[in-house]
Amino acid sequence: MNTMVTKTISPTLSDFLTLCKIKVVSLIMLTAVVGMFLATPDLPPWHLVVLASLGIALASSSAAVFNHIIDQKIDHEMNRTKKRPLPEGKISSRSALLFGVTLGVAGIGLLAIGVNLLTAVLTLLALIGYAVFYTLYLKRATPQNITIGGAAGAAPPVLGWAAITNSIEPGALLLFLIIFIWTPPHFWALAIHRKKEYAKVNIPMLPVTHGSQFTRVQILLYTILLVIVTVLPYLVGMSGLIYLSGAIVLGAGFLYLAIQMLRFPDDRKWPIRTFAYSINYLMLLFVVLLVDHYAPIHLINLLD
Repeated sequence: MNTMVTKTISPTLSDFLTLCKIKVVSLIMLTAVVGMFLATPDLPPWHLVVLASLGIALASSSAAVFNHIIDQKIDHEMNRTKKRPLPEGKISSRSALLFGVTLGVAGIGLLAIGVNLLTAVLTLLALIGYAVFYTLYLKRATPQNITIGGAAGAAPPVLGWAAITNSIEPGALLLFLIIFIWTPPHFWALAIHRKKEYAKVNIPMLPVTHGSQFTRVQILLYTILLVIVTVLPYLVGMSGLIYLSGAIVLGAGFLYLAIQMLRFPDDRKWPIRTFAYSINYLMLLFVVLLVDHYAPIHLINLLD
């Protein structure tokens, strides 16, 4: 029997911001902005950085709102999500839908008018990919949901790059690949930690369908692949030794946690530690990419 709260009270700004998944959007924006700066050897035009950042942030927030709307029934059944505004009745589905559409139209429109059409189209495709293809279909259809659906989440650096160059270039696709490979071990660690809750609402996450130990092996294999992929920017001349050093150190930390998860399957601390580390890992990796990108310029200026 569905016991979801149906009454709504006056929502607060905090309730609407919760729908936007601000923490998730912040990570998305970091990778998008780094993509903007890596797209040019010099500083990118600031007006494009500002407009593109705002447009991508609005569109990403819109996708998050649609995710809340589609998932509100299963959110009500899961301890991790039952306090969200829609399951608690703080915001009605109609209000959330209007809010999400407004954010999406504003974001895509801003990108189309103020940045370029390519970035607007790519952002729209990413929004649809996450909000519809992943949330509405893949999430409920296959244990490979996060593997396939990760393409939408890996798009932000490509969007940022396209905002500056009005093109899709190999460097942008390499950043896409890094996030695409990072997504499964990142999310599967959380899925192991929340296995019982996903099973309760019949979401076929990998630990539910294939077991936690199988998922731990997959996390380790993907983490090894991730470490290899993160070396590619150095190998192709896109970045230097600063980035390579950071990528190796950060990758070693990720590998350590993945191995610990496999070695101690009954210790529940390792999955959530791995999940938390994976977020910091991606943030720091992209920060190091940015530092490395401009460090040679600063060194040349000092020598001059």
